[in-house]
Amino acid sequence: MTRVKRGSVARKRRKNILDIASGFRGAHSRLFGAADQQEKRALACAYADRNNRKREIRRLWIARINAAARENGTTYSATIHNLFEN
Repeated sequence: MTRVKRGSVARKRRKNILDIASGFRGAHSRLFGAADQQEKRALACAYADRNNRKREIRRLWIARINAAARENGTTYSATIHNLFEN
């Protein structure tokens, strides 16, 4: 089998991972193995939390609309029903 030399490619990959992990705590920002795992976990959590943020903002909107609706003597569900009825 022929020898594969990939020093520059591997170095670039490791440097990229360590640059991404530069703000992490402890070994997670210094050691490649720990940084690699932590970076994958961080990206997975970031993806999930982008969807959770939409969920949280929707809950906040509903709470605010409900509070304003109750000041006017109605409820959220009745307000939304009337909004889409007309």
